[in-house]
Formats: sequence, structure tokens, C-alpha cells
Amino acid sequence: MRKHLTRASQIAVDLTVLSLAYALAFVIRFEGVPPTVLVGRMFLTMPYVAVLLYGSLVLFGVPRFAWRYVGLREVTRIFAAVAVGSLVLVATRVVFGVLQHQHPYFRHGVVPYGVIATFFGLALVGITGVRALRRMLAERASGQTHRATRERIPTMLVGAGQAGFLVVRELSNHHDLGIEPVGFLDDDTLKVGTTVHGIPVLGTTSDLGALCAQVGARQVLITIANAPGQDIRRIRKLCDDAGLPAKIIPGIYEIVGGTVNLSRIRDVAIQDLLGREPVALDLDAIAKDIRGRTVLVTGAGGSIGSELCRQLCKFEPATLVLVERSENALFNIHRELLPLAGDVELVAFVGDVGDATRMTAAFTEHRPAVVFHAAAHKHVPMMEWNPGEVVKNNVFGTRTVATLAHEHGVDAFVMISTDKAVNPSSVMGATKRVAELVIQSLAHSSKTRFVTVRFGNVLGSAGSVIPIFKEQIEAGGPVMVTHPEMRRYFMTIPEACQLVLQAGSMGRGGEIFVLDMGEPVKIVDLARDLIALSGLREGDDIEIQFSGVRPGEKLFEELSTSEEQADKTRHSKIFVGRVPRQDPERVASSLAALADAVARTASPDAIRAALRAAVPEFAQGAPKPDAAPAEPAEAAPTRLAAPAVG
Repeated sequence: MRKHLTRASQIAVDLTVLSLAYALAFVIRFEGVPPTVLVGRMFLTMPYVAVLLYGSLVLFGVPRFAWRYVGLREVTRIFAAVAVGSLVLVATRVVFGVLQHQHPYFRHGVVPYGVIATFFGLALVGITGVRALRRMLAERASGQTHRATRERIPTMLVGAGQAGFLVVRELSNHHDLGIEPVGFLDDDTLKVGTTVHGIPVLGTTSDLGALCAQVGARQVLITIANAPGQDIRRIRKLCDDAGLPAKIIPGIYEIVGGTVNLSRIRDVAIQDLLGREPVALDLDAIAKDIRGRTVLVTGAGGSIGSELCRQLCKFEPATLVLVERSENALFNIHRELLPLAGDVELVAFVGDVGDATRMTAAFTEHRPAVVFHAAAHKHVPMMEWNPGEVVKNNVFGTRTVATLAHEHGVDAFVMISTDKAVNPSSVMGATKRVAELVIQSLAHSSKTRFVTVRFGNVLGSAGSVIPIFKEQIEAGGPVMVTHPEMRRYFMTIPEACQLVLQAGSMGRGGEIFVLDMGEPVKIVDLARDLIALSGLREGDDIEIQFSGVRPGEKLFEELSTSEEQADKTRHSKIFVGRVPRQDPERVASSLAALADAVARTASPDAIRAALRAAVPEFAQGAPKPDAAPAEPAEAAPTRLAAPAVG
């Protein structure tokens, strides 16, 4: 009942505004004294004009917009609706002007052009104005309510650009967030002294501490779009020196339609310090491969596999088959995806990629068109102790799934590889390189598009360095780092998976795509950042200790080799390594030797020897577990052979 009353009152208000605007247009056009004949004409045509204009508003969907949330988008629609209605009035005026000579009655519909033009402006202002007034009153009432229930913390905003403007605008509408902007800081001196949405730009970040004290700011909010990691690190250090907490809005570059999700304001996190640029995707190309088709993901419960499944749901496949051998991991990702999947059919399929019978059932029952192969053993030291198991999973599991994809006519097969496959020094890296050779060998003779995507470490994946460091910090330390010069390439899990989807849509078959990982990051720097982000100080609160390089590890990972001649693609963050294919017979011989070493001898030395035969560049030259770390000055980083970006 209340809904219908509200709708009726809004219609009444709009019709009243249009009628008053029409009458006022006559008064203005004739300077307050319209001729008597036109006064009668005004009252005669007023109902028709009001209904005509309201019909135009309905045609453009204006009545469906909530009044209290009117914005630029709604104003644009109102303008278009009033403009179309006014053009109809002009056309009617022209037609009636011609017809009045034959039928005098039509003279009552001849409205002066000046009146129509004035009415257009008044109607636009009136219809927009009543909505803006409703929004203003609602926001004032909401602000008073929230001010009474929650304290607003004086906050200094860093970054007075477009992102900062949007944040301030939204903060003015969301007093419940408890944030009171008191000023901007921006390193563009041209902005200093100006005002952004009523908030003054007080100075640059170099004066952060003094200016925050001057205006009583009790926290800092970073509102810089696409801020480099070093800038965020510098601002956070300035905040630490001033004794102020630093917060950030992650993904601020994703602001769409002039809004920002303020519910995501949080403390600065480790991924912010990497300063990774946002990924721009060719969504149409990805959707063409995915939408309406059956997609199968192996390792669906892992860090990469689960994120692939989340992102694949956005592209609306008909069916998403989740293949995972861990029951708990599969249960968790299936339960998480259920409310997100919409019309996508989710199939939870328990199975090991090394089990040919079970995998055959998956392909036979569900007939996937696209396969993403993310199942793998990944922990380097663990696999040094269990070489037979990593060969079974990474090599023969890959061969099983890839062969089935070929036999069942799958359109595209995308394998997730690693930078550790380049000049591998570990059993795990060598097995991933053999898996790459298997994929390339199949691509040579198959109609299936077999492609490989190679990238480095992802932040926050299960068992990776960040969760381990966090556990050590929570336990009071020490934080254990293998070597002061240990460096790795990092990207976030969502970014890696987005680029995997993009590369999969680009491949023609046989390519090894290499993702741009940015600049390598020292592991010890990550440890120091995490200690600082935890509100602690290195040395005083938490100690960092060096344990020595572990079996199979390198100081510096590579993403491509000079022989591969990685070339640019149409995507700025994806390169393609033109790796010479090995002879299929040689690949088959290598696999036979590996299978023999695993099945008959199970000797770690025999398995390593078979891997060296398959991958001649497999050096196995890592230090022993108890090797002491070298001094930082003695280590010289190797150069990444993949071409630089930018």
C-alpha cells in the first residue's frame, strides 16, 4: 500500500511541476502579461502538454529511478526525455499552424515557439530540482542519524585527483562509515591551495605529519588511483612516523560509473606495496571461448584453480566441472560458488588427474569444450624429498588429461606452468618443464589448441611465503628468510588468473605464454613490510633470521630463456616464448624412461637422472639445506630474458 501511495504522489508532483512550468513559460515569454487569448489557450492545452511530457519521461524510464539517489546518469535521462517531449511540441506547433488555415479550431494548439523553448528549460530544472531536493533532505536526515550514533574520525586524504573526488563525494553520502575528510595532500603543487568537493588541498605528502597535526587528522586514507608500490610504501612510512594508521581503497582503478565501494576501505596490505598495474582484459575474446560452453578445471580446489573457477563463472559457461582430488577443498569451492554461479551448472567431480579411468569418466560424461589444467604439486623442497610423486602428478597427470582432451576433441587446453620450469634447478621445476614438452608435442598433431601459461609466485597462495611469514609474526618471531638476496616475481592470484584466461583465448596451439611479473621483489623486503604492517619494528619486536637456501631453490627465478626469444603479443602483459619443439619420439622416449624410473626402481637418483635426460638444462645445482647464506654483496642477479615492458 505504501509503495502505491509513494508512486501516486511522485506522479502527482511531476504533473504539477510540468503544469506550473508550462504556465510560467507563458508569463516569462510575455514579460508577466500574456495576451488574454493566449491565457485561454494555455489552460486549454496545459493538461495535454503535461501528459505528453510525462509520457516522454516514462518512455525514458525516468519514473523508475529512485529520487533519493538521483545523479548525473538520471539527469542525462531527464534531459533527453524533456528534449524529446519539447520537440514533439514543436512538431505539433508546426502542423497546427498549417492546419489552422483550413480548420480554425486548430489555432488553439498553436503555442509560440518562445513559450516552448522557455518551457523546456523550466521543465528540466523543475523535474530535476524536485528529485535533487528529495536527495538533499534524505542525506541530511541520514547524516543527522549517523552523527548521533557513530563518531566520525577526522581523516586526511592523500591524492586529490579524480579518485579522491569520487571518494569525498561518496563519503559525504555515507556518514555511517565514520570518516570525516578534513583535507587533501597531493604532490602536484598546482593543486595545493585548491578545493576538491569542498575539501581543501593543504599541501604535499612531505608535510604529512605536520599538516595532519594542524587539522587534527587521526588517520590517513590513500585515494591515489594506480599508485606505485614505492609511493604507497613511502606514504605508509610517513604515517608510521606521524603515529597515524594508513588505510587504502583497493582496486580504486576499477571505479565504474562514478562510484566507489567504500565498504572495501581497509588497512594498507602487502599487495598494495607491490604496486601492480590493473589488468585490462579483452572480455569479448574470453567470453567467446567460455560463454554457453562446458569448461573443466583440474585442481579446482587449489589457490589458482579456485580463483579460475570464480572468474570463469562471470563469463557464464553452461557447465563448470570442478575436478579435485581433495574432498574438503572441492567441498569448499563448490559451496562458495553456488550463490555466485547463477545459471551455471556446477559439477563437483572428485578425481585424481593421474587416475586415467576416473579422468576418462569426466571427459566422457561432461564433454568439455575448454580445459584449464591447474592440478600440480608445487612445493619445491617437499618435492625434492618425494620425486616419484611429483613426476606422477605433474608429468603423467598432465599427459593423462591432455591426451583425453585430444581424444575427445576439446577445443582449447590451457596448462598452468611456472617460472621454475626455466633452467630448472629443482625436481618440481623439471617436471613442469617435461609437462610443457608433453603439451607442445600433442599440439603438433592435434586439432585441440594446446597452450601453456608460465608465471611466477602468487601472493597468498596456500603454503606460500606470505601466510608463513604472518604465522611467524603472530608467534612473536623470528621470521625465517632463506637468503638476504633471494628474489621472486609476484602477482596477485586474481591478476594471474585473469591473464591465464586472456592467454587461453589468444593461443593458436603450441605456445608458451609468459606473463609480465613486473620487477622481482626481495623476500627479505616482503618480511620487513609485513612486520611494519603488523605495527611492529624489525629488531626491536621481531627478528629476521637467515636459514640458508633450501634444496632445489634458486636465488633468482627466470620467466623465459634467451633461446625462447619471448615476443610481444597484442596484450601488454603477455609474451609468447617461441620454444623449439622437441621431436615427439624423443618426448615419448623420455616419458617411458621416467615411467620406468618411477614404477620399477622408485630410486630418487634414478628419477633425477631420467629428468636430466628429458630436460638437459636441469642442473640440480641448488645448495644443500644447511648451506649458509652468502653476504648480500656477493650475489649478483641474473637478467630476465623475457623482453621488458613499457
